[in-house]
Amino acid sequence: MERKSEQIRNVALLAHVGSGKTSLAEAMLFSGKSTSRLGKVDDGSSNLDFEPEEIKRGITISSAFHHCSWKKHYINIIDTPGDDNFHSDTRFSLHAADGVVIVLDATAGVKVGTEKVWGFADEKALPRIIFINKMDRERSDFFKVMEETAKAFNIKATPIFLPIGEEDQFKGLVDLIKMKALLYAKDGSGKFEDADIPADLSDTVNEWREKMIENIVEADDELMEKYLEGEELDNQKIEEALYKGMKSGVIAPILCGSAILNVGAAQLMNLIYLGLPSPLEKGSITGTSPRTKEPIERKITADAPFSALVFKTMADPFAGKLTILRVFSGTLTSDSELYNANKETKERFGQIFLLEGKKQSPVEQAIPGDIIAFAKLKETATGDTLCKESDAIIYKLSDPLPSVISYAIEPKTQGSEEKVFSSLARLLEEDPTLRLNRDQGTSEIIISGTGQIHIEATCEKLARKFGVEVQLKPVRVPYRETIKKSATGIVYRHKKQSGGRGQFAEVHFDISPLETGAGFVFDEALVGMNVPRNFVPAVEKGLLEALPKGVLAGYPVVDVKVRFYDGKSHDVDSSEMAFKIAASMCFKKGVQEAQPILLEPIMKMEIIAPEEHMGDVMGDLNSRRGRVLGMDTQGKYQVIKAQAPMSEVLRYALDLNALTAGRGTFKMEHSHYEEVPAQLAEKIIAASKSEE
Repeated sequence: MERKSEQIRNVALLAHVGSGKTSLAEAMLFSGKSTSRLGKVDDGSSNLDFEPEEIKRGITISSAFHHCSWKKHYINIIDTPGDDNFHSDTRFSLHAADGVVIVLDATAGVKVGTEKVWGFADEKALPRIIFINKMDRERSDFFKVMEETAKAFNIKATPIFLPIGEEDQFKGLVDLIKMKALLYAKDGSGKFEDADIPADLSDTVNEWREKMIENIVEADDELMEKYLEGEELDNQKIEEALYKGMKSGVIAPILCGSAILNVGAAQLMNLIYLGLPSPLEKGSITGTSPRTKEPIERKITADAPFSALVFKTMADPFAGKLTILRVFSGTLTSDSELYNANKETKERFGQIFLLEGKKQSPVEQAIPGDIIAFAKLKETATGDTLCKESDAIIYKLSDPLPSVISYAIEPKTQGSEEKVFSSLARLLEEDPTLRLNRDQGTSEIIISGTGQIHIEATCEKLARKFGVEVQLKPVRVPYRETIKKSATGIVYRHKKQSGGRGQFAEVHFDISPLETGAGFVFDEALVGMNVPRNFVPAVEKGLLEALPKGVLAGYPVVDVKVRFYDGKSHDVDSSEMAFKIAASMCFKKGVQEAQPILLEPIMKMEIIAPEEHMGDVMGDLNSRRGRVLGMDTQGKYQVIKAQAPMSEVLRYALDLNALTAGRGTFKMEHSHYEEVPAQLAEKIIAASKSEE
């Protein structure tokens, strides 16, 4: 069928990890005849979880896209990750959605991940449908989960369907609007037949229908009046008010089913095409002008100038790079040129693709609301806007979630550091939440991510896609050394006499501490002619070579001033080499006498955790030598601003998760250096000596 923007529905499935949203997406694709069999996550036959890392873990790691036709409408399904480690990808993918389905597990209810993804839908003010899945499982409880959801998100529980039976007796749904039962075949075919409502359910059904109508009429003043006057409302009017309330976000309807038995997918798809908005219903979208930085309103129509946001990139070793974008305005045909407004460059592309899980199918044109892909764009990255150069606009992508855990990464085979770096750089295009840098102090390659599984899956991807095997090691803390007092009149003579030409140089230094962050200062204060001036650069070079390896534990020396005021030389035996060695040895001798100390990096932290976990979080911070600087409230959460030594918080992400049952989050950045307490300094010095 030919796509028209008014028939497109872009819907993202969101959930806590393991609630069954990928299975629900598979049931929708099968019911919409896009797939010929019901894909299953558990046996690796899913069309949407196809990456080996996803099949191995049984979770979604990267958002996947597919589409199906349903009652003359075209539904784009966005299957997003539920695991915390990959939530940035979920947030980015919501730029392509016009509505969401929140999937809950009927045996588990509202979990941490549910709260987080609900928050993402709030950020974008997206209308939502709630689907309570796994009704066929032991200990499933529709009413308990429904009440819990209403309470957690402060919404009115508005079920449109109720379950018939539960656990292994679950066999269908009651439609509360049409007041009929739908009895399902349990073979995954999605077939059902209409029947009368079972007698034992009639009281429950009547009670919930009343509550449902009460909530729905709030979306329509006229209907509300009739209802309050006691008039009988016809089903069509109730339905119209429901869809109006859904689109405005006043009502989040609740339905239930079982994705793996394909019960409820058809009813969900009806709600999606009738109750979620088409891409055109938003009317316009706001961006900014690349030149003036002023806001621009862009009409969402097929004849407006073309504009689209790149919200995802996939690195494919075979197809090259796949750039995935959501079209907001205008129409595009294949083999054209677009303007990248962020990079101020032109991009040529060939074919336009629609995504179908791991496959792509070519299409002739793209229209507003389409989710499309281009292969092998040169400059374009996630977060860029592609548009017409004459009508340039920039849309802003959500910020990635902060990195919370870091490891040093090294190749298993010697000498392939460059390949590790270049392959990781390609994965960075795909995943903007990864951070990669070289620590100048320890010269390690440091990889940072949003959690342990995130880093592990990245390493697996590195091996599979680019053939690079790596190992992870704890990050070395970049300690520093400095001095606390001045040492004056330090003299060192370097003298070597062994057949042939000798070596001779003598230098006299004063060494003094500088304020924090001043680095190193060399002060040449020679008077008289004891040292020829052509040896001064050699002395400075000797000092610069001595700085990276301090006398205490071999860490770089900082914030020190050396005054070179005198020395001695020999007409024949003095050389640059001799003065370099003398300077280096004199510096070490001087530092020993100037009360050397060890400095450690202190991190600035912002921790967000629920009220009830505050005591544990504070106690834990104290045990890590942390200092609390201030506190704030943010809704149900408390925000702690604190400082703590880097060595104590290297694996804080894992510990905070355990302390707060996964509900705490934090941000961390380097703040400054401070002196290490004496008893700890002794341990660090001893450890570095034993390493040598």
